[in-house]
Amino acid sequence: MSQTDELVRILGKQHVLTGADAEPYTVDWRGRYSGAALAVVRPGTTDEVAQVVRWCVANKISMVPQGGNTGLCGGATPDADGKAVVISLVRMNRVRGIDTDNDTMVVEAGCILQAVQQAAREAGRLFPLSLAAEGSCTIGGNLATNAGGTQVLRYGNARDLVLGLEVVTAEGDVMRGLKGLRKDNTGYDLRNLYVGSEGTLGIITAATVKLYPLPVASCTALIALESVKDAVAALSLARNGFGAALTGFELIAGDCLQGVVKCYPQQRIPFEGAAAVLPWYALLELSDSESADHARERFEAVVGEMLEAGLAKDAVIAENITQSRALWHLRESIPLSEKEFGKSIKHDVSIPVSRMAEFVESTNAALQEKFPGIRNVIFGHLGDGNLHYNVARGEAYTEEELLSRQSDVYDVVHDSVHRFHGSISAEHGVGQLKRDVLPRYKDPVEMALMRRIKDALDPQGLMNPGKVLARGQTPHGV
Repeated sequence: MSQTDELVRILGKQHVLTGADAEPYTVDWRGRYSGAALAVVRPGTTDEVAQVVRWCVANKISMVPQGGNTGLCGGATPDADGKAVVISLVRMNRVRGIDTDNDTMVVEAGCILQAVQQAAREAGRLFPLSLAAEGSCTIGGNLATNAGGTQVLRYGNARDLVLGLEVVTAEGDVMRGLKGLRKDNTGYDLRNLYVGSEGTLGIITAATVKLYPLPVASCTALIALESVKDAVAALSLARNGFGAALTGFELIAGDCLQGVVKCYPQQRIPFEGAAAVLPWYALLELSDSESADHARERFEAVVGEMLEAGLAKDAVIAENITQSRALWHLRESIPLSEKEFGKSIKHDVSIPVSRMAEFVESTNAALQEKFPGIRNVIFGHLGDGNLHYNVARGEAYTEEELLSRQSDVYDVVHDSVHRFHGSISAEHGVGQLKRDVLPRYKDPVEMALMRRIKDALDPQGLMNPGKVLARGQTPHGV
């Protein structure tokens, strides 16, 4: 009798994958982590998820929950021992209901983010979570990693967009907490315990998410800047001028845009002369609930202030939706163009906005001192303090030489982040990538409490072991 026969009985043969059929689920999106699995299972209902979990617990088999497998820290990849079951939620992709009076939607964890956005739009509402992988990532994975994206400045992270969760616990029970309530003070906040836990405490199977009115109009501009300091000052002007209507403020190094147009000649930097080769740019967007004319008037006034103050050296305001999409396409193409130039060492960090300019300047200098000729690839969500501070080989190193110094580069960047009271993980999570360095930068009391929570909710240590916390870590005195 095969070890997986009971899984086949629960789910059907076509939804229990082994051998070559399982391999695509055992490699992460970047190709950095690969492993093996006893089986990959694809349950179609919450009850099936619970049955699979109970079987794994009874047989002491570890479980790796997986959504769209678009994570960047190896959080959904099994290890190499081939003893884990990967639980893929891709079949659980239904929108269970939309309540426009309550401005909520109940969606299953396997729903593609873009499909959630579209379902909201068809109901005359906005679901504002937006990120580069939205055509393939799932809402369950977004919640498990507390995803961020381009509109956190106005709407918050994934955590801020969810009101209730349905979760299969690490022992196979089902927590049915899908109430769409904005006020519920009946004890500990279990919802927020599972959001951001990266599948180490339980498996999110469905969520009640917040919806918002669709904006009547939006305006987009790309401004050219000479420094990060000027970008921070321009952000302050935008906040004062737009208030809550400021949807996004993205910082982009000039090298990033040059890389995009080099890889994709059909795209262009929409400036002429000196403004086309400045070291920094910012992409900002306003969403207005009144009218297109009102949005445009406010937008032009604030961008005009940036120019008059000398913060922006030039500005291009999109005249229509096509131009707006072209500007955003420049920003969204940066990770793809970066990949075309070879592997880089990526950092997803957050810094207090007020200290961002100092962080960039001092970290750049520290890296050049230790690795002369290395190249920075810097872009991110300045509005919420999240920077993708990546390091490429430049002309001074081969790819192999760069990657051989990876841990040294991490030390320089993460030590700098720590000095500026930032976080080494802003929106990508911890997974395997940052698991072992986390105790170096996180408060020891917080680490001890995290271990206690893990032991309390997953007493056998079977739920996504080796992610966030190292295997075998046990609580110690607080």
